[in-house]
Amino acid sequence: MAVDYTVIVVYLAGMLAMGWWGMRRAKSKSDFLVAGRRLGPTMYSGTMAAIVLGGASTIGGVGLGYQYGLSGAWMVFTIGLGLLALSLFFSARIARLKVYTVSEMLDLRYGGRAGVISGLVMWAYTLMLAVTSTIAYATIFDVLFDMNRTVAIVLGGSIVVAYSTLGGMWSITLTDMVQFVVKTIGVLLLLLPIAVVKAGGFSEMKAQLPTGYFDPLGIGGETIFTYVLIYTFGMLIGQDIWQRVFTAGSDRTAKWGGTVAGTYCLVYALAGAVIGTAAKVLYPKLASPDDAFATIVKDELPVGVRGLVLAAALAAVMSTSSGALIACATVANNDIWSRLRGAVRPGATQGGDHDEVKGNRLFILVMGIAVICTAIALNNVVEALTVAYNLLVGGLLVPILGGLLWKRGTAQGALAAVAVGGLAVVGLMATYGILANEPVYYGLLASLAVYVIVSLATPATDAAVLAAWRERLAGRGSEPAAELKEESVTR
Repeated sequence: MAVDYTVIVVYLAGMLAMGWWGMRRAKSKSDFLVAGRRLGPTMYSGTMAAIVLGGASTIGGVGLGYQYGLSGAWMVFTIGLGLLALSLFFSARIARLKVYTVSEMLDLRYGGRAGVISGLVMWAYTLMLAVTSTIAYATIFDVLFDMNRTVAIVLGGSIVVAYSTLGGMWSITLTDMVQFVVKTIGVLLLLLPIAVVKAGGFSEMKAQLPTGYFDPLGIGGETIFTYVLIYTFGMLIGQDIWQRVFTAGSDRTAKWGGTVAGTYCLVYALAGAVIGTAAKVLYPKLASPDDAFATIVKDELPVGVRGLVLAAALAAVMSTSSGALIACATVANNDIWSRLRGAVRPGATQGGDHDEVKGNRLFILVMGIAVICTAIALNNVVEALTVAYNLLVGGLLVPILGGLLWKRGTAQGALAAVAVGGLAVVGLMATYGILANEPVYYGLLASLAVYVIVSLATPATDAAVLAAWRERLAGRGSEPAAELKEESVTR
């Protein structure tokens, strides 16, 4: 394993070095939180694909392929569909808003009354998303070093917290681009063909497994519908995804760069399912489907290649973890802390650029420590991820899409939708169970009903607010002073 260990250690050291490099570029709030809003198509596509394809998409996607065959691709496939929908229909408008958080968008659309409540829901989502990614370090480091679970979480989490705290979005962007390349080589170009060959090819796989393993809908229609509801719609509204949209250098980059990333996700989904199906042929009696990835990597790949593929798994986890961490810290600082203390209005600056970066850096460090501690306390990744997406979709989907698509929606309707949808999801999870489908179904319906009824029962949003909103959507509205200063320097 010496060669494999060397590959992993070099990879981890490279992540820290990029964090140090990013620190030198993060001179303003815009640099630190959204990479200066100037990423080109190649960098944008790679980093967007990296953040949405995390440990759940890699290790979990292979596990679903092991359990259900080709239809196990549906979870990751719906993530790709969501990213395609976001990129084609919404990303250009989102990028033109020139905000930092989803809650700031809600304030612009509804007149500045939805920030703290929506921020709390989004903070809970991003925190749990970061926790699920951090828990996954235990699986990877156990395969690599037979390491204690707590030590593995602390080690992996500390590296992500370190480079994220140092350079913010610039560090995360550069590391994500490297992680995208490593994942592409490790999973698509190495593990996929090797797994199929080791399993005897597709003809042997079909001979060894039940026909249901090759049924595209074998996982079940209700499961597919739930994946669409949670993951496809979740991609449309998550702070971690929007914050990447904010990094795009132009409308065209946001639209077509995201489309390329979404298409990549569809390919990655099918690859994971095929790898899992091959693992079922090779190891028909694994204790858990989630062991399939680690087992096939450990037993079937040659030295060096094994280290690279494990680095790919580590890359998948780190990219999602770092993206969720900076999103969590951004929401905590800009949407909750700043508003509660009444220091600034949404989108305004709190002081000098140095103070902005220092404050956001501190919040990443604090949130990172909280994520590591929570990950140590929790065991079930699936339950934590389900809680995160149920809260996000049940509480925020309706007011966000309603604000973008329905001009009659009001601030009162949005606040009622967030409160009722979020509380309904939490209450129904307590009644039906965390993994049940009913909480998100009924919570979303309750949120929609309340949004429409309350909006129609209250006065329409002020015409001046809507006019300012349309100006921002068109890219003609005023921008934060720090960004205007930065653009003048760049030009």
